[in-house]
Amino acid sequence: MEMIHTHKATPPAGHYSQAVRANGFVFVSGQLGFLPPAAPGERPALASGAAGQAREALRNLREILEAAGSSLAAVASVTVYIPDVGLWDEVNQVYEQCFGGHRPARAIVPTRELHHGALVEISAIALG
Repeated sequence: MEMIHTHKATPPAGHYSQAVRANGFVFVSGQLGFLPPAAPGERPALASGAAGQAREALRNLREILEAAGSSLAAVASVTVYIPDVGLWDEVNQVYEQCFGGHRPARAIVPTRELHHGALVEISAIALG
């Protein structure tokens, strides 16, 4: 197993890796929609709204995959967590823009509140 880390994505805030490569796959931990920090060591802020957070979560996902030598085009499965099913369409629109014609397997899971008051969390499994 290989732990993946990039400074281009939000650093882990707990005891986990941004991603792990194992058996030809890259498993990316759940990404919240944090904006990049303005300075090293500064705590990032969440982007505004569900669409903004989806964009940033997907940007973090892309950066982590690229650090692993993979890409969004290699994503096989995605799980999207949202605290309100009413956010589905807004998040789905950003998701479609990001993935274009690529259609990985996906689940959107309406859940209770997310950490830090986030409106979106996205994890993925890609070939890598």
